[in-house]
Amino acid sequence: MEFSREKRLKARLAGDRRGDLYPHSLQFYLQPPTENISLAEFENFAIDRLKLLKAVENLGVSYVKGSDEYKSRLEREIRKLKFPFKALVEDDYDARRKDHISHFILRLAYCQSEDLRRWFIQQEMDLFRYRFNELTGDLVEKFLKYVNLSYGALTARSLPAVQSDERLLPLLNHLSHSYVGPDYSIQKNIGKISLEHIDALSVKSFPLCMRQLHKALRDNHHLRHGGRMQYGLFLKGIGLTLEQALQFWKSEFIKGKVDADKFDKGYAYSIRHNYGKEGKRTDYTPFSCMKIILSNPPSQGDYHGCPFRYSDPELLKQKLQSYKIPPTGITQILELVKGMHYQLACQKYFQLTHDVDDIGFSLNHPNQYFTESQKLLSGDREVKKEPSEPESFQQKLSSQKSTSSCSIPISSNTEADTELEGLDAYFTED
Repeated sequence: MEFSREKRLKARLAGDRRGDLYPHSLQFYLQPPTENISLAEFENFAIDRLKLLKAVENLGVSYVKGSDEYKSRLEREIRKLKFPFKALVEDDYDARRKDHISHFILRLAYCQSEDLRRWFIQQEMDLFRYRFNELTGDLVEKFLKYVNLSYGALTARSLPAVQSDERLLPLLNHLSHSYVGPDYSIQKNIGKISLEHIDALSVKSFPLCMRQLHKALRDNHHLRHGGRMQYGLFLKGIGLTLEQALQFWKSEFIKGKVDADKFDKGYAYSIRHNYGKEGKRTDYTPFSCMKIILSNPPSQGDYHGCPFRYSDPELLKQKLQSYKIPPTGITQILELVKGMHYQLACQKYFQLTHDVDDIGFSLNHPNQYFTESQKLLSGDREVKKEPSEPESFQQKLSSQKSTSSCSIPISSNTEADTELEGLDAYFTED
């Protein structure tokens, strides 16, 4: 597969030649693409396929695979992202080309570890199964004649050659564990959050990771480095001004072992730095779910990280009980955690705490959780209530036998992992 920075000239192919390249929408991806594509197209194709595979995972846990609801929603996602829909039927060369190239890009991105490979293979299998089941009998026969079932996934062997390309490797590394969506650095509600309302907001609209940090801060009047980073940027994202942040952290810390003078000398600079007022004056953004899930695990005395990933199951169960989550809901959450669907567990937590059957979005960011919660509670978003499936949640998971790993968010922002460079001094004191 070759890539160039120059704008790719679209192939002017006659109908027969196009038919030779992609005679069918459905394929086993036996041969990698050989054409030149731009880095922009490379990234756009990869992001769209990641969005599709994320939807496949989400729908596969939320609905019975193969059900009418599952199929209709997946069809909608495929159409929206312009991938082949009706295999072997539509004259959709561009969609077939995108399907072919994007699959191989993600092979490169997701062949680098066992967990990534397992997640990628599971979602690709589910996507292929859906598309194959949409074929009519005669099209199934034509497809089976077209493909050869004896093939190997050898993409990992191509990594040494790919790793020599300094343009390509950062994109691949970033795609496999990144996030796409608003970065919440632009605070539309800046200054609208009142400090005296934070306690109530933490109960109603904070995701579990931030609710845990807030409670620990109120109880201990202190948070260690990882917790201050994670919670401080979240508060910035929900609208706290710099002045409010300084007042919030100072008032809490002086209740503990930090006097006002020590706070002003040791912590105020770091908070101003966080708001882009010191140092490189970078407008640092709140952490996404991916960053929190893949961050260093919390040690004793730490409260940062994703509770669904790092908490002992029994302690997590007790925490959820203390937050009045019903027993059936706790069982559902623990089953998702067991399957390493951490973001889907958080979505279920949202559903249970907001009494909705369908949250209407795919959760990828703590600040997204807060924003959607506020919309719902204020009446700005319609509450979705859907008929319950006859099968229990447990039966769904058992019948699907999901083997995928953690919910992996996606991103097109290649600066996401580098933007915290120079922030080592942020809240460095314990």
